[in-house]
Amino acid sequence: MRLEINNITKKFKQRTAVEQFSMVIEKNECVGLIGPNGAGKTTLIQMIADILEADEGNILLDGQKIAAQKNQIGYLPQYPSFFTWMTAYDTLQFMGTLSGIAKEQLHMDIPKILANVGLANEAQAKVGTFSGGMKQRLGIAQALLHKPALLIMDEPVSALDPIGRREVLNLLKDIKKDTTILLSTHILGDAEEICERFVMMKNGKKIEDATKTDLLNQQRENVIYITIQLEDEQRLKRLEQLPYIQKIEHVHGRFKIFIDDVEKNTHHFLQHVLKEHIRFQKFEIGGNESLEEKFLSLVVDV
Repeated sequence: MRLEINNITKKFKQRTAVEQFSMVIEKNECVGLIGPNGAGKTTLIQMIADILEADEGNILLDGQKIAAQKNQIGYLPQYPSFFTWMTAYDTLQFMGTLSGIAKEQLHMDIPKILANVGLANEAQAKVGTFSGGMKQRLGIAQALLHKPALLIMDEPVSALDPIGRREVLNLLKDIKKDTTILLSTHILGDAEEICERFVMMKNGKKIEDATKTDLLNQQRENVIYITIQLEDEQRLKRLEQLPYIQKIEHVHGRFKIFIDDVEKNTHHFLQHVLKEHIRFQKFEIGGNESLEEKFLSLVVDV
């Protein structure tokens, strides 16, 4: 189903959480909604799930208002809560009944969906005994129980340990084959692993919407990456005064040099590096910028 978000705004008293946000997600896309904490991701997610109402704009699913298509949406909050004294089976039966699913249908579907999320052997186990990863699996099962066309997840792995995160990510890879997914996260490695497209938020606004390839190609031709001894950082920073150098940034153990006309000025820059006796281990022309570096360049105020 096609999700269309048109200029939505949400305010809480004097604070604007989401401002004039627009986005379209086509059928069977897996889109990562990424941004720092406080960017407005959860508020946006809750408006798409029809938990919050937008102050301005509208959200359409296959051309209809989201409230009329709520049965087509599966929603997984960041911290799904369950009755700890219920079993996994009873939890899904209870949730399914609240959603209006017939008991006979639930009797057929619950064992299948528990098997799909890797909880077949825990059907009669009490939720209070579950690990964080198992609870997230149960949350995904609950979100998928009514066979939604759109699955919305708010930080589904941020609170999990590495094993739990791996379990859930592997599960999402299988789910996305048949389901449109919007995944909100601030863990870029997770989004990069399962999403084909990324929408970045900052201060409630959309600042980027592109595929991974497009994001990483945007500045590749105008950048040099150099890895140096940390004690030579001040020598390198002095080269920022060169007329063809725009700026120098330290990003995760290496330096990113924004340079005018890479083809013309790389040789001059390297000569200056050697002249300053800057010891370097790696020198890349237009090297491979990571998604995290691209994200930081967009959201961090310099």
